[in-house]
Amino acid sequence: MEESSLSQKTCTPCKKGGIPLKGAQATDLLAKLGDGWQIVEERLLEKEYLFPDFQKGLDFANRIGALAEAECHHPDLYLSYGKVKVQLWTHKIGGLSENDFILAAKCDLLTK
Repeated sequence: MEESSLSQKTCTPCKKGGIPLKGAQATDLLAKLGDGWQIVEERLLEKEYLFPDFQKGLDFANRIGALAEAECHHPDLYLSYGKVKVQLWTHKIGGLSENDFILAAKCDLLTK
């Protein structure tokens, strides 16, 4: 996968009351992400990563945790045997912001 221009950006703090991205704004950013990302109910980004065993999934989830702390933007992670589901949305605005797409692009880089 080619590195996205989004992965070169840094998450910036959002203010409560901001307007979530929807429609063309969100789908244009989605097109810049790697395969597997989808927008769910115009509210969140989601992707499921598959691994050969539990430990590799756990290691990946821990790498995402470190990334989330560095970016100050935190996803919901769901870990089970052989998979990690990542859900991203900006809680302060109750929907999608550019930060969600930035973190999604950076999550994809962690699989390399």
